[in-house]
Amino acid sequence: MDARPQPLWRPLLLGLALALLVSALLLLRDRAVQREAFETQARIAHRLLSQQAVQHEAILGTLVLLQADHDAAAGQGLSTLFAQILSVDRRGPGEAWPDPAWAEAEDRATRSGHAEAVTPDTDAFSNAGRLRLVQPGKPASYALQIDLARMVPRAEWPERVGDSPDAPPLRMALQVDGGPSWALPLPAGTHVDSLPSGGWSFEFRKHLAAASQPFDLVVRWHSGWSGWPWWGLLASWVLSLGSVFGLWRLRRDWQAQAERQRRAEAQLRFGQVARLNALGELAAGIAHELNQPLTAVLASTQAAGRLLAEDPPELDDARSAMQRAVRQARRASEVLQRLRALVRPGSDVPAADEAAAVALAPAVRHALDLLAGDLDRLAVQPALDLPEPLAVQADAVTLEQILHNLLSNALQALTQVPPAERRLVISAHARGPDAIELRVTDHGLGVPEAQRAQLFEPFFTTRDGGLGLGLSLCETLAASAGGSLHFEPAEPRGAVFVLRLPASVTAPQPRSTTP
Repeated sequence: MDARPQPLWRPLLLGLALALLVSALLLLRDRAVQREAFETQARIAHRLLSQQAVQHEAILGTLVLLQADHDAAAGQGLSTLFAQILSVDRRGPGEAWPDPAWAEAEDRATRSGHAEAVTPDTDAFSNAGRLRLVQPGKPASYALQIDLARMVPRAEWPERVGDSPDAPPLRMALQVDGGPSWALPLPAGTHVDSLPSGGWSFEFRKHLAAASQPFDLVVRWHSGWSGWPWWGLLASWVLSLGSVFGLWRLRRDWQAQAERQRRAEAQLRFGQVARLNALGELAAGIAHELNQPLTAVLASTQAAGRLLAEDPPELDDARSAMQRAVRQARRASEVLQRLRALVRPGSDVPAADEAAAVALAPAVRHALDLLAGDLDRLAVQPALDLPEPLAVQADAVTLEQILHNLLSNALQALTQVPPAERRLVISAHARGPDAIELRVTDHGLGVPEAQRAQLFEPFFTTRDGGLGLGLSLCETLAASAGGSLHFEPAEPRGAVFVLRLPASVTAPQPRSTTP
């Protein structure tokens, strides 16, 4: 037996190599997590600004449609409702805009068919954050002056990556295509000179979803050296030299913590987006749908005028043209009624994005993953019957929002029964070659028969503190995707919500992990 001591350099080199490898893995993982969190916040900021930009178009479209008289009180009223609107200008027949640039913007808007921004003055835009939009109309045209800094309430604005108040803030700017840029204000008490410059550095750039406001949202973020996982690196070195088991345990705990934080942030984002989705997309739908009937009304009335001016006048053809104008005017009136119906049943929400093939089973599992904390708290183990080949033709984000709402409602219903009786069943089956049916069944107390007819009405809720918009929005989103959503009572008790969507004829794309 050889009693000579083994050289020390071998285990030392092995430990150093393992420590370097684990350190590199930790840094790569941290960078991926930071990038995901950064892109999530940047996309939330882009969605908020896009919704506000579309709202500006809707406001201008409504002013042009109603041909509201312009006075100080009217401008002050709009400023009270929308803090970002500084002033409202009106150009009546025979009048001229106070600035030739406004007239140029109106000419461009007449050609494009939508509102246009006045070519920004570099000082007014870059230093003061001021923007002016012009919408042509008959007989009067309107212009809005907008304070970009007030477009989104500060309380809803994503200022940092993560929840720590000491985390470096995001630096955001709106940049005109090929022109000047305006930097969004930093959080209170933050100075540009105090921002870190080291660590991870990320950038996000995307055009706002409003043709009238040609801006790119540019988001930049530096984590700073203090944002690196220094304690994790130190622990990896110490534990690699001492025990591989200790290193494995540290990584497992760290990953579990990151997963819990990701789920909590995802649930928070769902809540914020759900509150803004209906109003923002409804405003976009109103601005879009008003254009066609108003154009048709104008064309029909002009044709009727020409027919009446002939000698002799063609009364039958003129009468037909006016009847067409009446029909289109009624259609425009229905669009306006949607805006008034925000506080009563009957409002509508346009669909968001283009439909694509979405695998149903992974979508359901992802929604359950986001609700893992509630499932554990209620001790509920869902029973799944989801054949893997099933895929639907829908927008992935829309489907995810519907599933999240239905599953959240089911878990809320299960809180009313003893733990031993809590059962949640999710199943999906093909209904012919063209449809897929998903059934979410909870064995809670169910819905009283007297309330079933009101389940999908906006603002109707049976839950304390509820808004009553979840099921209404889900039904509208399902209809916009070419499907349906309805309720059935479960036996012996409980509720079944049946979601039917078009079956996909193409293979689903792999699901992206980026929100």
